[in-house]
Amino acid sequence: MSLTNLTFDSNRPETAKIAIIGLGYVGLPLALEFGKKYDVLGFDINVERVQDLSKGIDKTQEADIDELLAVIEQKRGAGNNGLGFSSVKADLEDRNIFIVTVPTPIDQFKAPDLTPLLKASEMIGAVLKKGDLVIYESTVYPGCTEEDCVPVLEKSSGLTFNVDFYAGYSPERINPGDKINTLTKIKKVTSGSTPDVAEHVDRLYASIIVAGTHKAPSLKVAEASKAIENAQRDVNISFVNELSLIFDRIGIDTTDVIEAAGTKWNFLKYKPGLVGGHCIGVDPYYLAHKAQSLGYHPQVILSGRRVNDGMGAFVANKTLKLMIEKDLKIKGARVLIMGITFKEDCPDVRNTKVIDIHYELLQFGIIVDIYDPWADIAEVKHEYGLDIVSELQDNVRYDAIILAVAHNKFLTLDYRKITHINSVIFDAKACLDRDIVSSRL
Repeated sequence: MSLTNLTFDSNRPETAKIAIIGLGYVGLPLALEFGKKYDVLGFDINVERVQDLSKGIDKTQEADIDELLAVIEQKRGAGNNGLGFSSVKADLEDRNIFIVTVPTPIDQFKAPDLTPLLKASEMIGAVLKKGDLVIYESTVYPGCTEEDCVPVLEKSSGLTFNVDFYAGYSPERINPGDKINTLTKIKKVTSGSTPDVAEHVDRLYASIIVAGTHKAPSLKVAEASKAIENAQRDVNISFVNELSLIFDRIGIDTTDVIEAAGTKWNFLKYKPGLVGGHCIGVDPYYLAHKAQSLGYHPQVILSGRRVNDGMGAFVANKTLKLMIEKDLKIKGARVLIMGITFKEDCPDVRNTKVIDIHYELLQFGIIVDIYDPWADIAEVKHEYGLDIVSELQDNVRYDAIILAVAHNKFLTLDYRKITHINSVIFDAKACLDRDIVSSRL
């Protein structure tokens, strides 16, 4: 077994001084759980985010506020553990474990954008000391930690990998908005840059993960496991999305077909829909990028992406066809899109595909409103340049309504108050009463 000179001992919690880099949907829950047992600093370059969290305010709605306030107070007490927050880089200098949870998006060409990851690595490298450990949780392609991040750490710190400092990789498995399958209840994959480091990383996570851990044999295996989790879901959803395109032409309901097929025990009942968010709609491109860099052009992964990326346009155009069938004038018509977050009962608007519907409708001269009680109006404006309505007006009647996100609030809404007798209602989530909808995905 490879020996290390780590400055923390996984068997002694008091030796670990953890910094969580990035306090979004992944970083905050992690900081909260580690803060219950360790000395933790939550770090983010967003000063407003840090100030909010220090007051017990969480706009992502992922944290239990009572727990958050308790672990903050724990830090302020006389004990060695608890959670503090900072946006000052100098506050990282006394840390010996750095866990990176920054976003790993794609650019306009669907290529991995490692900018946040590499900048975080450069910042950590500037404070890295002998015996320190850097663990990455951000979703990447296999090999990224060692081939892209470690060289930045070495250059910025002047230290040597696996001699002076070490690395781990433990892919995040956070499901935004899910209050059942939370961080501690989902089995955690862990790995380390040496066998001994891997053991320390595994013990560290095992101390907070109730569901247990799975120690992968290498960083690359752990990285690949995350990439294929979401690629698999993406391909399965693309299959039923393609079926919905076919069944629409046949004139039969996709949900009816799935329910019938689902009577067989081994049929997987995936549902059609928009595939957005920071994971399923992004991660397959990371895996495809790595494959292409090695001379292999992935067929299944990219074909699935093409189908899923086209669903927003399909929903918009299907709605237009339904309007034409009812002799509704297209140019100047008023259409309401219900929901802009990427999933139900969650404020996360990252990589939402609802904007594809919006863009397509605008091309036909339609007046489009978007309503979402879960979304932060200022965030939507900042991310997409869109002004969404804060509430529905009883005196406004829409020619068409597209239910894009299945928020619980939308399921009990009286749609008669915002439509006229000839309006189109397209249910992209197949969750409304069939008697009130014109068609559904």
